[in-house]
Amino acid sequence: MSDTSPEVPILRRLDDLRALTRAWRRAGERIAVVPTMGALHAGHISLVAAARTRAERVIVTIFVNPRQFNSREDYEKYPRTEEADAVLLEPFAVDAVFVPAEHEVYPEGFATTVSVSGLTAPLEGEYRPGHFDGMSTVVTKLLTMTSADCAMFGEKDWQQLQVVRRMARDLNLDCEIVPCPTVREPDGLALSSRNQRLTHDARAMSAALPRALLGAAAEIAEGRAPGPVLETARAAVLGAGFDSIDYLELRDAETLGPAIEGRPARLFVAAWAGPVRLIDNVPIAVPAG
Repeated sequence: MSDTSPEVPILRRLDDLRALTRAWRRAGERIAVVPTMGALHAGHISLVAAARTRAERVIVTIFVNPRQFNSREDYEKYPRTEEADAVLLEPFAVDAVFVPAEHEVYPEGFATTVSVSGLTAPLEGEYRPGHFDGMSTVVTKLLTMTSADCAMFGEKDWQQLQVVRRMARDLNLDCEIVPCPTVREPDGLALSSRNQRLTHDARAMSAALPRALLGAAAEIAEGRAPGPVLETARAAVLGAGFDSIDYLELRDAETLGPAIEGRPARLFVAAWAGPVRLIDNVPIAVPAG
């Protein structure tokens, strides 16, 4: 064990983590894991709180995964705030924080990729090729490395949640994938580590994104045709000052294919505020008939 404090035990070696999890297993204790890339905020903390209700032992992982970034610059700019993260976790009596070096996760000669088809094609898959392969590979590794009985994932990254669910089912991973609600700022902006990179002006106008999304969802639920509603929402987002929109689409909540009348659906958006790309989604009840 290394870098250990009485408040938050920080582990960097897989051997040290496995020594703990083996002892917990022998004691018959359930293990919950919260996979993160650090730069923790209230959204992550809500996942930790949820984990506390489901297991005797809670592990938070912090690993900025190079294999799920499409830009080396984006990877290097991703905030790394380990000390602040540890302070945030102290009140929750986390049993371990696993902060592995890259070689612990991807040892020399690493040659395996976990790839999920179908669900990864639209939305983020179209604009971030290879992202979900990197995410699926590291999540598979983290779930097995931590011996987790359950893992918490936020609904803000809804497509990621569906991909992880499918991956866990297909690979017969003995780990429950637990969805947790999106946590938002008072003005509606979904919490994200990337929000730290927004300029003052960009942060001020960013509330237009959830506002447009929620407004469009309400109109579609009332029976208005999705096409014109989404065009109005796109205009509102761009009019607020966003530079561009990668997508603003209505999709089936489970399959991520085209929305089908009478089935649960969600609205998804990805838009650029300067160099910062924000994503969000909200549920919508698509009227039948």
